[in-house]
Amino acid sequence: MKKLFFALLTAMVLLLAACGSNEEASKEESTDKAAAEGQSEETSTAGTEGIPSYPMTVSPTVASTEGREGGTTNFEDVKFEKMPEKIAVFDYGFLDTLDALGVEGIVGVAKDSTLSAHLEKYASDKYKSVGGLKEPLLEDIAEMDPDVIFISGRQSAFYEELKEIAPVVFVGTSEDDYWNTFLSSVDLAAKMFGKEAEAEEYTAKFDSALEEIKALAGNYETSLVTMYNEGKLSGFATNSRFGYIYDIYGFKPVTEDIEASSHGSNFGFEAILEFNPQVLFVIDRTAATGGDSNIEADMENDIIKKTEAYQNEKIVYLDGPLWYLSGGGLQSELAKIEEVLAELK
Repeated sequence: MKKLFFALLTAMVLLLAACGSNEEASKEESTDKAAAEGQSEETSTAGTEGIPSYPMTVSPTVASTEGREGGTTNFEDVKFEKMPEKIAVFDYGFLDTLDALGVEGIVGVAKDSTLSAHLEKYASDKYKSVGGLKEPLLEDIAEMDPDVIFISGRQSAFYEELKEIAPVVFVGTSEDDYWNTFLSSVDLAAKMFGKEAEAEEYTAKFDSALEEIKALAGNYETSLVTMYNEGKLSGFATNSRFGYIYDIYGFKPVTEDIEASSHGSNFGFEAILEFNPQVLFVIDRTAATGGDSNIEADMENDIIKKTEAYQNEKIVYLDGPLWYLSGGGLQSELAKIEEVLAELK
């Protein structure tokens, strides 16, 4: 009888142990399944269209810049744990791109410099001022407590000070590779804020615009890009700040013998007559910097009137704020092409 009792007791213990083991295994299986489903769901959303994948490391569009008074500023990669929600922007080109892509969260812009007409809405009280393009208001920016600050060459001297306030990303263009660095800034904005589809749709507009302007440029054998500033002129070659008019638009330079400089090489009216371009582009820097411009009166003097460009009405006065301050944006780069097309058609 005792043997039978112990046998039954042993059987019951083994049965309960088996049940507990099965229940535990079932729980583990359920937990693993739930984790797998959660991981699958996370994988399917991170980085998909319209949803940027974070953490994200962002590289500057240009690795370094040289200051006008000497010295080099090196820009660093920046790692973001999540998408920035409060954005401070100095570079007007990048502001232009953010605006075109419909990015929200802009809290501060460089309102103390001349905004191009298509960016005038950022002059409203809705947006705080981060200062001018060359004079950041460091204390005001700190009060904004931005998640990111986007800068370009004009603010590079303040790079270290701005980094103490918030992560700083350099989004400016390079003079010797303007077009590709512009496209890099668009790609950077699209990836950071989940706007790849919008960027692709907008950049597609450039295909037909560039095709049209290249066809137009083929009608002229020589051209010259100049910049007007308070009665004085400077000229630009292919490897310079506005060299993309030659390299990308397709206009043929009247000469390659112009020193590369961010503000161009000094250029007299007599030199323009000597080169005698068929098309003369003139960027109005005076208007861009808020001065009173007498560009047409100064340009259309007795010397310039002897040029082929003047006689054939091919002096193209280009919008100063757009070309001098607001380039490097989706809207501004398309507007530049459209302005040239409108003037020369």
